[in-house]
Order: sequence, then C-alpha cells, then structure tokens
Amino acid sequence: MTASDHGNLWRASSEEAISAGPLDTELTVDLAVIGGGFSGASAALEAARRGASVALLEARTIGHGGSGRNVGLANAGLWLKPDEILAELGDAPGRALIARLGAAPDLVYGLIAREEISCEATRNGTLHCAHAASGMEDLRARFRQGNAHGAPLQLLDAAEAQERVGSKAVHGALFDPRAGTVQPLAYCRGLARAAQRAGARVHEQSPVTGIARDGDGWRISCNGHSVVAGALLMATNAYHAPLSGAHAPAYTPVHFGQFATAPMPASARARILAGGEGCWDTALVMSSFRTDAAGRMIIGAMGNLDGPGRAIHAGWARRKLRQLFPEIGDLPFEHAWCGRIAMTSDHIPKIVEIGPNALSCFGYSGRGIGPGTVFGTAAAEALLSGDLSGLPLTPVKRHDESLTALKGSYYELGATLTHAVDARG
Repeated sequence: MTASDHGNLWRASSEEAISAGPLDTELTVDLAVIGGGFSGASAALEAARRGASVALLEARTIGHGGSGRNVGLANAGLWLKPDEILAELGDAPGRALIARLGAAPDLVYGLIAREEISCEATRNGTLHCAHAASGMEDLRARFRQGNAHGAPLQLLDAAEAQERVGSKAVHGALFDPRAGTVQPLAYCRGLARAAQRAGARVHEQSPVTGIARDGDGWRISCNGHSVVAGALLMATNAYHAPLSGAHAPAYTPVHFGQFATAPMPASARARILAGGEGCWDTALVMSSFRTDAAGRMIIGAMGNLDGPGRAIHAGWARRKLRQLFPEIGDLPFEHAWCGRIAMTSDHIPKIVEIGPNALSCFGYSGRGIGPGTVFGTAAAEALLSGDLSGLPLTPVKRHDESLTALKGSYYELGATLTHAVDARG
C-alpha cells in the first residue's frame, strides 16, 4: 500500500461498504468480470439484473484503483471537443459516441437513485473554468460545438463565473447542467454492493493470473481455482496486472494527485462553490477543485504523490489554494492521495475483442465515472446477448500504443516542472 493510500479522503469518508471474500472455490458462470472499478462493477450489476450468473474478481479491494482515487466529477462526454471526436471516429460513430456519453450522467445518477447508493451525489452541474483570459477561446469553441450536438451548455463571463466559484482567479466558465459530483469510492462500492444484492458473486483479494479458451467459453485462473465462464470482460484499466492469455491494455499511465483541506468555516462554505459544482480549468497542466459533503476543499492536478516530486506538488497545491480562495488559503491539508489514469494517444476509450465472447474496456483518459459506467453496462449487455452492435464503440481486435512508459515519465516531469513555478506571485 502506498503512502497516498493512507491519506485517501474517499476511503476515510465512504458511507458504502461491501463484504466480499476471496475466491475459494471452483465456479461456472455466464459472465466473469476482471476488475472491480466503475466498468467492472457496473457490468456485474447489469448482468446480474438480467438474470445471468456473474463472478466479479478484484485483485485488491473494490475501487482500489482509479475508481477509488477519482476526483468525483460525473461529467458528460470526453475531454475532447466534439469536432475532435468526429475527426477521429468519423461522422456517424462520432455522433453516436457523443450522444451516448452526453447521457452518461443520466445513467450514473439513475443507478445511484435506483440502488440507493450513499455517495454524496450532487447533480448541480460542473464548471470548466478559464484559468486565464486566453482560456475563454477554448471554452467558446466547446460551447459552440457542444450546443451544436444538443448539449445545454451555458457560457459564463468572468463576473458570473467568479460569483459561482467564489474566486477572483477565474476568468469565465462553461457550465454543464447535466453533470455533477459524487464520492467516487462510495459510488463504486455501491455498484458492487448492488450487483451482489442482485445475485452476482463478488470476490476481493482475487487476482487473476491467466485466462484461456475452454470449449465455447473461458477458463479463468484465480487463487488456485478456476472460474469457467461463457463470456469474459476485462475491466482493469490503469491498474492491470500481468496475466497469461491476453494482451495487456495499451495506454500511457498518468498520475493525478489530490489534496483535501479540513472542513471550511461556515462563512467560507456559504460563498465558495455554494452551489456544489465540481470544477476543472483550462490550463495545460489541468487542475481541479471541488468540495465534499463535509465542506472540505479538494484541489487536484496531474502529479505522482508517491514519487520524488511529491513535495513540489504539495507546495503547488498550497499556493493554488491561496490563489483561488485566499480566505481559506491556510486551512491545513488533512488528506493527500493520487491515482493512475489510463490515457490513450487519441484520448478516446477502447473496446478490444480479446477473443470470442470476451472484451476489454479501458482508456478513459481521466473520464472514468460516466464513460466507465456506460461502457461497463453496455459490455455486459453485449456479451450476454452476443450482439455487439449496441456497444458505444466498435470493438477492435487489438490496440497498441508506443513508448508508454517514456510518455508517462514525460508527463510527470512536465507536471513537476510546472508545479515548481506555477501559482507563484
């Protein structure tokens, strides 16, 4: 367990819990799911509700990976602008993906309501904030392109944005009323708990060491036992561990760290993000800021808090807090943690057909909650029905990325150098 695991606010504050012992027997199921994050848990839930027998196998604990270290912004769409998605995928598939992920918050908050998941769900929108006057050009483009695809976006000028955020350090914002925030680990645990309640077998501390074809299905090796499954979903994303029988998901690992203050005084809570919106900015090394139910301010940015740049990232977080919200600038940070993002070179998620009746979903590039839930739910439906046409993207036989470790080191170096000088003065 890394140092940042011990400081993870979401672990300390989650109201959801799940009891799921390790796999200790042979199983035969309709669907086996490897990975207990947003995609895996939502897939297990969907399959179990459809009456299928399901085994969810998580190497550590539910939400151990990026899902339990997430910022908690339940956004609509991807980081990419709509026109960039169309350029990558083509018109028809691009428009289909834009529409599907535009409705992702409806799916997320619908599941939360239906399954009574206690995860601080707040659907008051998100604010994409201009970190400087130059950032408004990007926001105007996103506003035009998003609204052209039916998104109900609102472009706020500097005065409106500063009032909503409670900070003079923003220069405008793009408001998306479809989105909101959640306590991400609680949401993930809630999905797994709901899957368990619907009949799925959920097993923590159950690392899969290999997969192989077994007749018309699959044999999964785990904890010295075998799970025989008619269909298989690999949903390991940025926390994939080596296993035999399948290529590892190809992505660049990018770290994102967060710092949470002590709860703000009542006077500050009444003025700072009083509406409960989640925020991120237009800076090249993007930062995020949001509050939780207890009134903590949570500042995040690219950076590995378990690496040599930890002190630099922590110094940046303190300066950033003072720059954004001077009245709480000296509140102590009580929690610090980080997680890995699976970033693809084109910033579009991937669905890989790793064999007959077997899929791998990964590469959400920092948008895990909405897309992860959509992809997991759709993958379960497709694998059980044998009809892949309802997937958000057409599966590919293989996806490769080059120089991923080098790129990951480059991003970390860039974040560290930026944080060494940013938010000063």
